[in-house]
Amino acid sequence: MAHEHHHHAGGHGHHHHNATDNIKVAFFLNLGFTVIEIFGGLWINSMAILSDALHDLGDSLSLGLAWYFQHLSQRGSDQHFSYGYKRFSLLGAVINSVVLLLGSGVVLWVAIPRLFNPEPVHAPGMIGFALLGVAVNGYAALRLQKGDTLNERVAMLHLLEDVLGWAAVLVGGILLYFFDLPVIDPLLSVLITGYVLYNVVRNLRQGLQILLQGTPANISLRQLQERLEQVPEVRSVHDLHLWTLDGTSHVLTMHAVVNENLNLEQAHAVKQRIRTAMHNEQIDHVTVELEMPGQECSQQDCTPPPV
Repeated sequence: MAHEHHHHAGGHGHHHHNATDNIKVAFFLNLGFTVIEIFGGLWINSMAILSDALHDLGDSLSLGLAWYFQHLSQRGSDQHFSYGYKRFSLLGAVINSVVLLLGSGVVLWVAIPRLFNPEPVHAPGMIGFALLGVAVNGYAALRLQKGDTLNERVAMLHLLEDVLGWAAVLVGGILLYFFDLPVIDPLLSVLITGYVLYNVVRNLRQGLQILLQGTPANISLRQLQERLEQVPEVRSVHDLHLWTLDGTSHVLTMHAVVNENLNLEQAHAVKQRIRTAMHNEQIDHVTVELEMPGQECSQQDCTPPPV
């Protein structure tokens, strides 16, 4: 039985256009603000502001790459990438993670010694920057909140984290204004950077899991097999392989043994039933090979699926 490919493609031109525009606005807002922050952090002598600048730089990179890859991932399959360009967004995430890891290392290298030898900080400047930070990131997050693409949702979460980071800097600035506790600044810096690192490591693990063609975390192969074997006419399933292109677009290949010899029309109907069942499980690219009773599996690696 020849392999048969089916690809479910959704065409949302205007959504895509809005998504790209929203991400673009958020990117330029964030990048411009990051540059101001770096100078401001050096002028005010605040490690907390420089840590948040790093956080924002990471988000600017995320947004810039998301904007570019949102654009690129719309391209369908071609001679170079037969599955299309969805995986490029992963590449963006990995590049971003590496930049943030390096940046976090630099910030901690400067901030940790300051815990023991705190330096004076210009508190009113810190408060002013924090208010600006909450406003800019809040506005960018609101722009993306209405979005319906995964890229927009992820970028919006990044910006909300920034709003929280700036709220922390604001509280720190107010405390410094009223109390002579310069250690608050490097302490905030270490906490913010620790939070950034925690997220970077988590995202990097997810990205590498996908790049290494791991099974999607939210789908159980055993349950998938049970679901497939509930399809009428399907006796058993083997050589089941499931992976994901970008965390949301999943690919499945499988061999299904059917109960009786089917003609082409019946075989097509069985495949459609299998695809419908898999579409409900968020798997939109399914390749099925049917085997009649008594037929030997043609492939070398027809091992039973893992259970």
